[in-house]
Amino acid sequence: MELLFIGGLGTSEILLIVLALLLLFGGKKLPELMRGAGRGIREFKDAMNTAVAPDQDDKKPEATKEEEK
Repeated sequence: MELLFIGGLGTSEILLIVLALLLLFGGKKLPELMRGAGRGIREFKDAMNTAVAPDQDDKKPEATKEEEK
């Protein structure tokens, strides 16, 4: 099974990274860090989905402008 990791990281490399993170941050702090990273990624994705194109301002659509007249 080929994993889609950057640079072709294998299982041993991933385990080594996880072990280093556990040694640096400890078992209690690591879940908090991952939760914070997940929230950051989610907020970034939400911002990307709701981004307004430069040619679209917060103006009303043309149909509603005609109805107001």
